[in-house]
Amino acid sequence: MKRFFYVLACGLIALLVQAPSVAAQNSIEIETARIEKNREDYVLFAKVTLNLTRGLENALMSGVPIYFTTDVEMARPRWYWFNEKAADTKQTVRIAYNVLTRQFVGAIGEGLQRNFRTLDEALSLVRSPPRWVVAEKKELSVGQTYEVAVRVRLDISQLPKPFQINAINNRDWRLSSDWKRFSYTAQ
Repeated sequence: MKRFFYVLACGLIALLVQAPSVAAQNSIEIETARIEKNREDYVLFAKVTLNLTRGLENALMSGVPIYFTTDVEMARPRWYWFNEKAADTKQTVRIAYNVLTRQFVGAIGEGLQRNFRTLDEALSLVRSPPRWVVAEKKELSVGQTYEVAVRVRLDISQLPKPFQINAINNRDWRLSSDWKRFSYTAQ
C-alpha cells in the first residue's frame, strides 16, 4: 500500500513538471513590443513567441488557411474623463499550405503572397512582423505620453465556417496572447 502511494506521488510530480511545458507549447506570447518613429509615421517593432497546437498544425497541413491578427491600441490618458483613443489598428497575417506544391504561403493583409519552404519560415511573418505603421505623425502630439496595448491572436472569425464552430468548443483553436502594455512618449 505504501508503494502504491509512492508511485502515485511520483506520477503526479512528473505530470506537474510537464504541465508548464505543455502549456508553453500551445501559446502566443509577446516578448518585445515598442513603437519607433520613422520619417513620417510611428511603426511597431515586435517579437512574438508562437507555437502551434497539434490540431492547428494538422488543419494547416490539410490545406485550411489560418489567420493571426495583431491588434494595437494607443490612448492618451486623461484624469478628467475617459482616455482619448489616438490609434486603433490591426494587421492580419494569412498562412496556408499548398498541398500540390508542398509549400507554405504567407501574406500580410491584402498584400503580395510569399512562398516558404517550411512552417517555421512562414510563421516568421507572425513571430517577427515587418515594421508596420500603427499611427501617422498627425495622429500623435509630440511630447505627449500614450498608453500602448499590443495583442496577437488566432483570428477564428476568418476561418471557414465549419472550423469556426469547432474553434468555439476546442481549446487548441483559441490561441491569444495577453495584452502587452507599455507607455510611449511621442517624438
